[in-house]
Amino acid sequence: MESAIDTHLRCPRTLSRRVSDDYLPAYPRFVARGDEALQQVVMGYFGVQYAEEGKRPWALAALRHIVGSFSLADGPVRHDLTHHVDDQDHHNLMVVAYWADPAAYCRWLRSEEVRGWWESEERLTEGLGYFREIVAPRVEQFETLYAFTEDFPGIGGVMGECSGEIEEHGYWGSMRDRIPLSQTDRLEPFGVLKIASGDPAAGGRVIVRGHDNIALIRSGQDWKAAGEDERALYFDEFLPTLETGMVFLQESGRKVGCYSNRFVHSIDIDGNELDESYNIGHWQSLDLLERWAESHPAHLQLFVMFVRVVATLENLRFYQEVSVSDGKDQMYEYINCHPRTGMMRDAVIPAGGEDRLRQ
Repeated sequence: MESAIDTHLRCPRTLSRRVSDDYLPAYPRFVARGDEALQQVVMGYFGVQYAEEGKRPWALAALRHIVGSFSLADGPVRHDLTHHVDDQDHHNLMVVAYWADPAAYCRWLRSEEVRGWWESEERLTEGLGYFREIVAPRVEQFETLYAFTEDFPGIGGVMGECSGEIEEHGYWGSMRDRIPLSQTDRLEPFGVLKIASGDPAAGGRVIVRGHDNIALIRSGQDWKAAGEDERALYFDEFLPTLETGMVFLQESGRKVGCYSNRFVHSIDIDGNELDESYNIGHWQSLDLLERWAESHPAHLQLFVMFVRVVATLENLRFYQEVSVSDGKDQMYEYINCHPRTGMMRDAVIPAGGEDRLRQ
């Protein structure tokens, strides 16, 4: 058994783990490994938003355009597609993309084809909303956890390798203990989520500025290879409880420090649903994410159900990735999205900014 923190990222701890050194988990889990050359990654969430079903063909065309831009030089290493309906009954198609090199991402972003399309005045007149939510954590700022050892989704697919069985899982606080920086840093938030330009209420283009140590979680469920019994277990027992927690965070997350929560369904390029879903949550801090996970009835019930059946699961796959990032390594941009979209909902207008927004 080995530590979730890779050898080259380990250092003398100044902050203790949540468990004793002789702790042994009750079931196996694994993490993704990257080589020492991997220093920082980019996680990009590119969205197309529409309110009326009649706009779906145009939204899918926009989604395909974004995916097509990934074939340009310096495009992402991998990507996947999702759909969800938010708390304002707007449909959101998203491309979730990952780069292993921030410099490559910047070259792609600044290419004429990509920059010209996003900055075009046509984005303001098509009757669709668009958003880009980008975070670029360093390798010491994120963790992964898998119940399987191959075909990793998300950032695990970028890293390329798998650990042996790891120690830091199966207890409250293990998520933090898997993040290398937590060995010496409490990962506390610093700064304020704020509107940098634009007016969410007026539409148009809006930029939101993040702050240090916003926590981002992707927590997934994959039943593509699951048999009848495991599908019944997921849909009859897990999913109703999971949806209760997701609805709470979507509607009331602001009360507990969740800036944005999306429970998304994976789709193909034509918008057809696949047998996979995941939660995407932006939180004010890792601490507030931990508090919710350890106290909300729906999440506690999920944990109890999972421990009860974990030894019997074969093809029903669960996973997660969690990161924190520096404010300077985040970008949140919205074009004609409703004002509760993503990070706009909780972003504050700086002092004196009301007058600027009215101009």
